[in-house]
Amino acid sequence: MGVAPSTCLERTRLLRERGVIRGYHADIAPSALNRGVQAPASVQVCPLSRTVIDAFKAFAAGLPEVTAVFMMAGSDDFVIHVSAQDNDRLHAFLVDKLSQRKEIVGFRTSIIFQHLAKHDPAPLPGA
Repeated sequence: MGVAPSTCLERTRLLRERGVIRGYHADIAPSALNRGVQAPASVQVCPLSRTVIDAFKAFAAGLPEVTAVFMMAGSDDFVIHVSAQDNDRLHAFLVDKLSQRKEIVGFRTSIIFQHLAKHDPAPLPGA
């Protein structure tokens, strides 16, 4: 980077304190964790009340197959990222866990064949 290690360390510390750097992580291949199938599931819940929304968030976040929960605006209320060992286990998750919830009135699932690119965010103009 062309700066002294102490300067780099200080800049990193300041970025953490300002909340720009929120953490560090390892990028592990899902297949190495026996999670070869990745699937986003779009979920609609009803009624749209804070109680129902909070209950679904807690339910989804607590499932070992769910790696991320996104609350959405639009026709879907949530998108959950599901990872499973294989298609049979993904199907079992959808039928045995997701479809059993009374507040879920519909869901759609897709299967991810390849994750082609991951770009670290760069500042947008005006930021």
